[in-house]
Parts: sequence; C-alpha cells; structure tokens
Amino acid sequence: MSMTIERLRSAAREIWRQTVITARLAVGVPDYDTYVEHQRLHHAQRTPMSRQEFFRERMDARYARGRNRCC
Repeated sequence: MSMTIERLRSAAREIWRQTVITARLAVGVPDYDTYVEHQRLHHAQRTPMSRQEFFRERMDARYARGRNRCC
C-alpha cells in the first residue's frame, strides 16, 4: 500500500512541476531549470548562463530592445 501512495505522491509532484512550467510560459516567465537541463543534455560542452544572465537574455529577446515594434 505504501508503494501506491508513494507513486501517487510522485505523480502529483510531476503534475505540479509541469503545471508551474506551463503557467510560467503562459505569462512569459522563462524556466531556467528547463534551460539548464536542455544545455546539459544537448550542449554539454557549453557552460550554461547564470540565472541572472539567462533572465536578462530572455527579457531582451522578448522585448526586442533596439528594434522597432508596432506595439
């Protein structure tokens, strides 16, 4: 029985994690942990940006500083 409860807890934690990621993306907040995991899996030779560098780069990309925008 405790194994079933532990599986349910694990599933609930994963659902919560995915919900947080989705909510952050919906409001435009990038997910640093997902970025680091992607870097580790696909670009292991590169050093990931720091959390501060990552957010600065994402905000610059989102708001396109230096580019003309209509809105």
